[in-house]
Amino acid sequence: MAVRAMPLPSGGPTAPSSARSLAEARPVPYWLDDPGKPEALPALVGDEHCDLLVVGGGYSGLWTALIAKERDPARDVVLIEGKEIGWAASGRNGGFCAASLTHGFANGLSRWPGELSRLQELGRDNLDAIESAVDRYGIDCAFERTGEIDLATEPHQVGELRETADQAAALGIELTYLDRDAVRAEVDSPTFRAGLWDRTGVAMLNPARLAWGLKRACLEKGVRIHEHTPATELAPRGAGMGVRTPYGRVLARQVALGTNAFPNLVRRVRPYVVPVYDYALMTEPLSEEQLAAIGWKNRQGLSDSANHFHYFRLTEDNRILWGGYDVVYHYGGRIAEEYHQRPETYLKLADHFFRCFPQLEGVRFSHTWGGVIDTCSRFSPFFGTAHRGRVAYAVGYTGLGVGATRFGADVMLDLLGGERTERTETEMVRSKPLPFPPEPVRWAGIGITQWSLARADAGGGRRNLWLKAMDRIGLGFDS
Repeated sequence: MAVRAMPLPSGGPTAPSSARSLAEARPVPYWLDDPGKPEALPALVGDEHCDLLVVGGGYSGLWTALIAKERDPARDVVLIEGKEIGWAASGRNGGFCAASLTHGFANGLSRWPGELSRLQELGRDNLDAIESAVDRYGIDCAFERTGEIDLATEPHQVGELRETADQAAALGIELTYLDRDAVRAEVDSPTFRAGLWDRTGVAMLNPARLAWGLKRACLEKGVRIHEHTPATELAPRGAGMGVRTPYGRVLARQVALGTNAFPNLVRRVRPYVVPVYDYALMTEPLSEEQLAAIGWKNRQGLSDSANHFHYFRLTEDNRILWGGYDVVYHYGGRIAEEYHQRPETYLKLADHFFRCFPQLEGVRFSHTWGGVIDTCSRFSPFFGTAHRGRVAYAVGYTGLGVGATRFGADVMLDLLGGERTERTETEMVRSKPLPFPPEPVRWAGIGITQWSLARADAGGGRRNLWLKAMDRIGLGFDS
């Protein structure tokens, strides 16, 4: 998220020029607007039987199905997806694949200080495993382990970045602090005051092509995949579980749920998650002269440090993806196709883009899109089982699921197998976040929190009594 606009340098573009930059943008996700998109597989018709049913065809479900077959090639695995593989968050995100399992160092330190070093190690191992799988299965997803720089764009954020660097160093974690000149030598913007560079803990990739590559890998391993097959009901069936679909059902010994922002088939999980909408723009490819004007030779991912933040990165063909800032919750947690476009947010994002990079005035945007994220009150995933251990779930990734979903897949399979592992023994895996209150309290609370976060961004980072109270009880709202 991000709420306060960056300072506007003199001579910067006006709102009309920002609007003109959007005039020819296609209202579709850039990543999914790809001629290489695979054809959808047929829907499930009739009855299927299997050892493991995976519900959801995003990263969470795809990694679970693939790792299940890697662990036991004889395991009979079926995956069902309500629409098409990778159509939701897995094909709409920014392509930041982070090692962090805790939604960043600072959040992890505040919630699990005693085991953060171990969680960092598990996260690094998980990112290494993703890189290895991309290579092993020949997945063409433009994987670049460039790292990410967190940016200070306001004076109070400079001290916060220095403090984080010192805290990380005390735990043996290397985060490189960059002063104003050093950060602007990496990427040149008049708004950048400092930076904190995680050099190896984040990779950039093409998210849709990662999902499609995982789909192919699953098929090659023998996973049976049915698209356009939503799961409508989950219930015990003999010694296993039964899942109904529009044209049939699946009878499975075990079920792994990877539906994330969408209503969970285990109803008691639903109060822990709210769906929020995030939005992004993609520019046309930059020329050599335009690239030279901003530097960015090392191609790191970037994000600023406001409560309501922007994230941005270069693509394989030197476009800039620019997203974040607004995070939108709809009353009752409603999810709808109509929310995938939001012109007022695009205009705001375009204006912020040119405030950040005034030297790119005249660049046009080629694509605009939005998507739904599953957020929980601790901003990082949680896990559990239901129906006497026959069903497992992992949910609440809060925008960092590109990397952490693979870890979540391992956790779900550990839980279904009744295994005690390094993963399942962590406090992070054994604990749950606080649930969100029911409506209309939820709607009002999120509104007050959004207003308070905006005030904090505009007021030097000072948190009001509402935010301090939320901090004390561990109840937050983020994307």
